[in-house]
Amino acid sequence: MRLIGVDVGGTFTDIIYCDTDTGAVAVNKVSTTPGDPSQGVMAGLLALCTAEGIAPASISTVLHGTTTATNAVLEGKGARAGMVTNAGFRDVLHIGRHQRVEHYSIRQDLPWQSRPLIARRHRKTVRGRLVPPVGAELEPLDEDGVRTAAAELAAEGVESVAVCFLFSYLDARHEDRAAAILREAMPGAFVTTSSAVSPQFREFERFTTAALAAFVGPVVRRYVERLAVALKGAGLTGELRIMASNGGVATAATVAEKPALTLLSGLAAGVLGGAAIGARAGRRRLITFDIGGTSADIGIVRDGVVTETDARSTAIAGFPLLMPMIDVHTIGAGGGSIAYRDRGGAFRVGPRSAGAVPGPVAYGRGGTEPTVTDANLVLGRLDAGDALAGGLRLDAEAARRAVSAFAASMGLGVEAAAAGILAVIDSNMANAVRSRTVQKGIDPRDFALVAFGGAGPLHGAAVAAMLEIPEVIVPPFPGLTSAMGLLTTDLRYDAVRTQFGTSGDVDLARLTADLDALEAGLAEQFRADRIAAEAVSYERSGDLRYMGQGYELRISLPPGPLGTVEIGMVWSRFHAAHAAEYGHAFPDGAIEIVNVRVAGTGRTPKFVPPAPPSGGSLADATIRTGPCWFTVEGRLAPVPTPFYRRAALPAGVAVAGPAIVLQPDSTTVVPPGAAATVDEAGNLVITLPSPRLRP
Repeated sequence: MRLIGVDVGGTFTDIIYCDTDTGAVAVNKVSTTPGDPSQGVMAGLLALCTAEGIAPASISTVLHGTTTATNAVLEGKGARAGMVTNAGFRDVLHIGRHQRVEHYSIRQDLPWQSRPLIARRHRKTVRGRLVPPVGAELEPLDEDGVRTAAAELAAEGVESVAVCFLFSYLDARHEDRAAAILREAMPGAFVTTSSAVSPQFREFERFTTAALAAFVGPVVRRYVERLAVALKGAGLTGELRIMASNGGVATAATVAEKPALTLLSGLAAGVLGGAAIGARAGRRRLITFDIGGTSADIGIVRDGVVTETDARSTAIAGFPLLMPMIDVHTIGAGGGSIAYRDRGGAFRVGPRSAGAVPGPVAYGRGGTEPTVTDANLVLGRLDAGDALAGGLRLDAEAARRAVSAFAASMGLGVEAAAAGILAVIDSNMANAVRSRTVQKGIDPRDFALVAFGGAGPLHGAAVAAMLEIPEVIVPPFPGLTSAMGLLTTDLRYDAVRTQFGTSGDVDLARLTADLDALEAGLAEQFRADRIAAEAVSYERSGDLRYMGQGYELRISLPPGPLGTVEIGMVWSRFHAAHAAEYGHAFPDGAIEIVNVRVAGTGRTPKFVPPAPPSGGSLADATIRTGPCWFTVEGRLAPVPTPFYRRAALPAGVAVAGPAIVLQPDSTTVVPPGAAATVDEAGNLVITLPSPRLRP
């Protein structure tokens, strides 16, 4: 089977091809086209096919990671959306909850009030009410009121509508009927319901998730349809699958219908790729460290399992989101991060970035402010004579002029300023890792750092040293690991149902029936996607809490019917999980189950990176030796440093630091005092022997 993975980043679009039958691999990296990312995707994809002699029609599946939905929210460039909700509840989206990020600030920004996804004038109310505990109808839906709302929204130029009714997670009939009326009255409009997007309790979060779906729906649908047409026009008639936020992929048709699946999905592929690399290297505790041109994305893998977010912390641009998502923490730190002095004269690097256009000064595309890439070039850690991805060559003199001007403003030498730029950005990245580890009770010293992205291997050893992490793993294609991660993912769909019960009187028969129904619904989705039943597996879980608590912990549930023995095991798991998360438990306390979940996974063929060459030597891989600036024993100085060609390094070879390892998609720095080896999977494993090492 021939697969292509395409990951669109802020600066570069990464493309990787593999043939799972022959093991053939080809890669390409082109500049991202921010105005229309599909243009960069098609240009890079067709260039790869032409260069490698691959017939487009032979590609069976294109797997795509996109930030289209994320960018629409972050930049406020979504659709003009409307809402239909219950009479008297027009302002649920505005009021939110009493919790605040900054408890004592009267000037903090609340995005749902300062920049609402749906303007108040576009929120329409209708009569109709369902009530708990089973969703019985208290008042019938006013269908004429829905038609009136549709006419008003159409006249206001609204192109998408979210239908959000109270207690629709118990019974979706009112939402479904209202949606049908809206689709009939507003042909061409994107219509979604809160029960389809997130059928669980907590109306503010559920309504906001539906509002996000309506806000990004037309944007995502147009992008996916445009890309699908372009692929078909170029002869790529295979299936298009899109990365989802839950760590799986979904078909293009599913994403066009449920665009909220892709919110924050652009970052998930990198974590999955890093997890796959770590698994092949025999490591089960990993910190994935993805640095591109614009951002640094950090994920955690514990005991081989990628960490997912919980309901308390899942948000995008400050808007709460009730959907399963890979836990990825992002900061504005990358190769394009700009160095500057703030109004107080302090030395800053990022989050402002030169991005893809104009890019770092060294790219020669009109950039004028010094960036992290320029600083690495000044210190000799990048090779100006080596063509980067897409044939790009770096202008060392231009980079030096930019850093020199900045250095003069600081009263520093050029190399000292460049080293300072790297020290600041490395410190920012290390602090971001601490926020996901130390602040959550995780000791990073027990983990390996998987450094990837175009700039990850440049900074991985330095950040690991700051955190006393002993080992850094650099994948075979570090600059394309997110694209590679797409080729390691399976189809995945999630289903959830709110089901309240307590440990003393839980209805086990109903609980089992609900789980069976969720699983049956997912099985139908996989059948529609033409996935064989034997290739599908399911995992059941529940959201549990002690009585009186406000938020839950997700606990795995056993397959099959739940009896007294099985549910007793579940309660024990919850006590243990609560003690691990909060440091205490209440073994005699009553437990409440509030949601049941099923995650379905449809297994697909996987990419396996090619093995490194078995022959050759370090001498064969040597390109040259040149000066690179490092801080050794507290002093910044040039150090003679060998440059090696990554593709020529055989398995088992040892590389002593300092060393620079070059490849088209990235550059790896092995600092003084460190050592690197190429393992049997082709990873470059850097060992940092001293916790005091400071590259």
